[in-house]
Amino acid sequence: MQDFYNEAVEDEINEVNLREQLDKYLVHWKWFILSALLCLILAFLYLRYTTPSYEASTSILVKDEKKGGMLSELSAFSDLGLGGGSVNNVDNEIEILKSRTLVESTVKKLNLNINLLVEGNVVDRDIYGGYPISVYFLNKTELFDEANITLKLDLLSNDSFSLENALIDEDVVENVILSSKKQFRFGEKIPTSIGVLSIGKTAFYKQNNIGKNKSIRIIISPLEAVTASFRGRLKVEPISKTSSVVSVSITDPVQKKAEDFLDNMIQIYNEDAAEDKNFISENTSKFIAERLALITQELDGVEQDVESFKKSNQLTDIESEAKLFIEGSNEYDKKGIETEIQLNVVSSLLDFIKKSTNADLLPTNIITDNGDAGGMITSYNQLVLDRNRILKSATTENPSVIKLDAQISSLKANVAASLKRMQSSLQIQNRDLKSQERILNSKIGKIPVQERQFRVIARQQKVKEELYLYLLQKREETAISLAATEPNARIIDAAKANKIPVSPKKKIIYLAGLLIGLLIPFGIIYGYDLLDTKIKSRLDLEGKTQIPFIGDIPTSEDANALIKTDSRTSSAEAIRIVRTNLEFMLTNVPEGRAKTIFVTSTFPAEGKTLVSVNLAATFALSGRKVLLIGMDIRNPKFMDYFAMPNFGLTNYLSSNDTDISKYIIKHNDYENFYILPSGVIPPNPAELLMGKNVDTLFETLKKEYDYIIVDTAPVSLVADTLLVAKNADTFVYVMRANVLEKRMLSIANTFYREKKLPNMCLVLNDTDSTKGYGYGYGYGVKVQKKTWFNRIKKDIS
Repeated sequence: MQDFYNEAVEDEINEVNLREQLDKYLVHWKWFILSALLCLILAFLYLRYTTPSYEASTSILVKDEKKGGMLSELSAFSDLGLGGGSVNNVDNEIEILKSRTLVESTVKKLNLNINLLVEGNVVDRDIYGGYPISVYFLNKTELFDEANITLKLDLLSNDSFSLENALIDEDVVENVILSSKKQFRFGEKIPTSIGVLSIGKTAFYKQNNIGKNKSIRIIISPLEAVTASFRGRLKVEPISKTSSVVSVSITDPVQKKAEDFLDNMIQIYNEDAAEDKNFISENTSKFIAERLALITQELDGVEQDVESFKKSNQLTDIESEAKLFIEGSNEYDKKGIETEIQLNVVSSLLDFIKKSTNADLLPTNIITDNGDAGGMITSYNQLVLDRNRILKSATTENPSVIKLDAQISSLKANVAASLKRMQSSLQIQNRDLKSQERILNSKIGKIPVQERQFRVIARQQKVKEELYLYLLQKREETAISLAATEPNARIIDAAKANKIPVSPKKKIIYLAGLLIGLLIPFGIIYGYDLLDTKIKSRLDLEGKTQIPFIGDIPTSEDANALIKTDSRTSSAEAIRIVRTNLEFMLTNVPEGRAKTIFVTSTFPAEGKTLVSVNLAATFALSGRKVLLIGMDIRNPKFMDYFAMPNFGLTNYLSSNDTDISKYIIKHNDYENFYILPSGVIPPNPAELLMGKNVDTLFETLKKEYDYIIVDTAPVSLVADTLLVAKNADTFVYVMRANVLEKRMLSIANTFYREKKLPNMCLVLNDTDSTKGYGYGYGYGVKVQKKTWFNRIKKDIS
């Protein structure tokens, strides 16, 4: 049950903490709305005057040889091992498409380093694709690619215009146009230091929608910077890892420019690839033609050598005769080998028969015998199979088995005899074949030396002929390759720009503006709260002290007004709650003696006197007899609340008078409210409070009053309060919000931990109820809200 109660209390505290944190920001809701509106207006202006960028994309099919693409240009020599190192793949082609050289070539072709912009009120407009004029530079100089020039053109009539320098990079270009404003005619050649400038009219000139009094700015940018800009916006990515299709896209404020750039870049890419292929093919064709001429001469020389050799030796077709002899020798050699194989097989079979039993089968189809050996082996195996089948259900003593054993033994002898006859026949045949082979070899050995010489010449002739035919074939293949060079990439989808801009994105910009508008006041409030080291509310005390907290007192409009019976302000209700909570702190006080409450603080001006006098007043209103003692004898403050003589406690302590009643004053507005003023400020306050008269005084007063409220000195400045602390039943430690720093909590914690101030409890004074820090008291009473100026003034003070 106790655990359930603790969890409920903890949940309630967390809920209160969250609400307090939210209230800290919600109280400034007007600033949040104002900041959000301002940021949304800025977002609108940003979108209104920011040039949108559009994305154009195209998709191409790259010839990838790893995935079945076209053959290499050196594929004509693939059977010689050439051309294997030139392999196209998607990764290589992507890098080529992103190369600076390709992008620069595209920029040069489209003259993208020359832009025409129409001046606007805020943002200039690029009129690419609808130029009313064309700008060309002829005979460009070396300075053209590095030029960074802006020219201003004004249309004067259908045939003339004015031109002047607007911005010139004098370090790169000098005297681009005449220094003063000049008039020129369309088509006129204008000499400059970067080339001859020619400005003409286009088909869009009659549809000129530039507007009246609008100038055209001709901007010539450095080629390297323009190339870098297009490369940075270019994206080349494969559709997937297994596909050869590549997506190429680029973003640009002008849709037409982005589309033209992509189309021309792919075209230049294919043209460059075709030039590379044709370059290789042309060199190959040239090499083949040179080799053909050389081989033709060598072949003619070899054929003449053959003719001379046969004439000088009077030879006919000796090669045919030698061929017949060699074929015959090879045939006899082949037959001899076959005979040797049969002899080995027969010999192996005879050995197997000798070692076999009646249960073993003989191998078949391993001898080429036209006689009866094969048939007998088949019959023998059939008898063995019959015998083995009978033995599965009978013994060797079975008559059928005995009969089959006899037949098997007889047939085995016949097979062996047949094989021996075959072996003798094969041996005779083998001797005859070797004899015939020796005769043919003898004839081959008698071939004339001239025939062997002729073979050498004929071999050279054959090599030259085959090489000649090979080169003729490759020359035709190379010619076909030159005539039918296919592009390196096939366009699947032509370049097309999206109608919806990729940037700026309206929804994201507005959302960002809204978030920034909310974050600015949040950050300011959070930063102010983070840097503010002052105690603001009870939340700043949680977790930082174990001293019991009995209430907080909101700021009062009339700080010097005492609580009355009809007081219904938030401050009056807070004092009453503090009074009620103090009763729980005083439960251990014996009956019949006054409950003594000491009020102190860390520093002066924290409101301890305010709390003291109002506590005394509220106890008095409850019908109890109350005595308020001013024991802050160094800096008395009762005069701010009461009209009284400068006569009191210090006068009593410094005299030998034993009657304290003559120093006590009754408050006329309260029935049971009595006051003992501080009296004259003494020269020795500490020695005065250390005397025995103080203890005697409290012993006397505790018998006459129900409550004694003592306003003491601040504990961090003097030791006066510690000297009289033993006479207190409880100590009310007052802290003022927005004044006392959080690090000063350690002083109160030290007193509490060391028990120098008995039965301590905390009261937080001067909290701001408008920020949700107070309790919101005051039933039926309208609390006047402070203006922002007054709140700022109060914080500064």
